[in-house]
Amino acid sequence: MKTSKVMLLFGLLLLMVIPSTIFAQNENQRPAYITVTTGHWNMDYENFDRKEWIAVEKEFLDKVAKKNEFIIRSFVFLHRFTPDNTEIIFVTTYSSWDNIDKASQRNDELAKEAWPDEAERKAYFKERNAYYADTHSDEIYVPIAGAKMLAPSDKEMIWLVVKGHFAFPEDGSRKEFDALSKEYLDNVINKNEYIKGYYQHGHAWGADRTEYVRAFVIESMGDLDKMGKRSTELFKEHWSDEDKRKEFGKKMGKYFTGKHGDYIYTSVPELTK
Repeated sequence: MKTSKVMLLFGLLLLMVIPSTIFAQNENQRPAYITVTTGHWNMDYENFDRKEWIAVEKEFLDKVAKKNEFIIRSFVFLHRFTPDNTEIIFVTTYSSWDNIDKASQRNDELAKEAWPDEAERKAYFKERNAYYADTHSDEIYVPIAGAKMLAPSDKEMIWLVVKGHFAFPEDGSRKEFDALSKEYLDNVINKNEYIKGYYQHGHAWGADRTEYVRAFVIESMGDLDKMGKRSTELFKEHWSDEDKRKEFGKKMGKYFTGKHGDYIYTSVPELTK
């Protein structure tokens, strides 16, 4: 197997699905679930202004989301290179399944506290909702161990999201998989200076139980190619013997279908909890 094929297999690298400190603010706030809502811009909205949109969303963030004790973190991402330029992604993390429902109820309570006058509340949400189309989709994921934590920053970052699929091999084992996964993370992902953050999620609730999502956080589009080249260098450095690279690739390759899709988003730091 050529190195490029081995690297493709690791483009679908999956770790066992167990809670980790992904997106955590401190040791007492470890998310157990992540909801991802894919919304869409209202393309008929004629008066769109990015600063005004951020101001409207930030008002909700400050008055509601940041005060909601059932929400650990929340993020907003915009389309950069994906099949749909209308996409806007809302990501929220929770410490338990029950807290997903509790957070929704708490949002309603906090909204009424923030806008006690019903007319004013309706006017605000009418303005907010005008930015978006009525259609959206929801997925729920479980954090997977092995995150490379992104340092706090007010800077826009590029998020490369790789969606792969697990193959469920009959001759696979958790022990083998854990060992292979950890070795790759320790010697490639964590040593790659262009990867500022790395997160991975497994399916919990949604349309495809085989889905596995990884997110690479980098500083610029120019660093995308550099990240890939550096990962190849690190891969060859750790597995300097070609036969060992082939053996490693063969062992890990059986856990994946070989199919994946790539999506690139830009973070909106002003709208991050």
